[in-house]
Amino acid sequence: MTRPRILCLADLKPQDMAQRLEGDYHVLRDIADAADVEAVVTAGNVGLSTAQMAQLPALRLIAVNGVGVDAVDLAQAARRGIAVTTTPDVLSQAVAEMALALALATGRQVAEGDRFVRAGQWAGGGKLGLASSVLDRRAGILGYGRIGRRLADMLRGLGMVVSYTARSERPDSPDCFRPDAVSLAQDCELLFVTAAGGEGTRNLVDAAVLSALGAQGIVVNVARGPVVDTAALVAALQSGTIAGAGLDVFDDEPDVPQSLLDAPNCVLTPHIGSATVQARRAMAQLVLDNLAAHFAGQPLPTPYPG
Repeated sequence: MTRPRILCLADLKPQDMAQRLEGDYHVLRDIADAADVEAVVTAGNVGLSTAQMAQLPALRLIAVNGVGVDAVDLAQAARRGIAVTTTPDVLSQAVAEMALALALATGRQVAEGDRFVRAGQWAGGGKLGLASSVLDRRAGILGYGRIGRRLADMLRGLGMVVSYTARSERPDSPDCFRPDAVSLAQDCELLFVTAAGGEGTRNLVDAAVLSALGAQGIVVNVARGPVVDTAALVAALQSGTIAGAGLDVFDDEPDVPQSLLDAPNCVLTPHIGSATVQARRAMAQLVLDNLAAHFAGQPLPTPYPG
């Protein structure tokens, strides 16, 4: 039986999942050779542009390995009747865990302390300045989707008071609703950004939000880089408007602006929120499940929007 031809723009992990994809499909890597493919595997940060779609007249499925779709031309996909799938739920815990780790690393100077010891400053008699406790702070979650709600569960489990902002209030939530980003920032000292990316949320965390967060505030972004106004964030860090930031996402990955690299009390990680073996295996399995359903003419397990 001839294996279906697919275009793969993002690798599945761990390696055995990539091998399963290669075993089930004839995998192409160059879009120039893929005019006849019905399905594309991509990632949230890679997406599929309008120009790329135009090169794929037979395309019927875009299988995103992740939950981000801001790099996919959804309007064009809808016009052409191209289905889009994502991998929801299975990465929520990993990303929420990363958000908590960044908050702790920023507040308790974990990265700075590591550099301090490795540079021999501790052995040389130096002393690191006092850090700030994290768990006794009020937390705010900007974006109350699957990741935001999973993070809220973790924070409440640690005894923290949690508020959130979303498109609408969730009556079943145990957390406190705030109608906009500024009022949320005014009510918390740890601001976790988990909102979806795209033009609708670009620069949602701006100078006004950072000012409302205040001098003891820490902002953590595990959503998409453009949700936070980078220039405003750098200015807030340099001026002491806020106390620190933990960032796993950036505007133009993998390029991080020098202003952020030089910013004080800023912990940076290379977009690894979902990068656990467990999460990536579960994500890859959903990609394979969606591909199999498409080619079998069956309902897609995780269509976007769900």
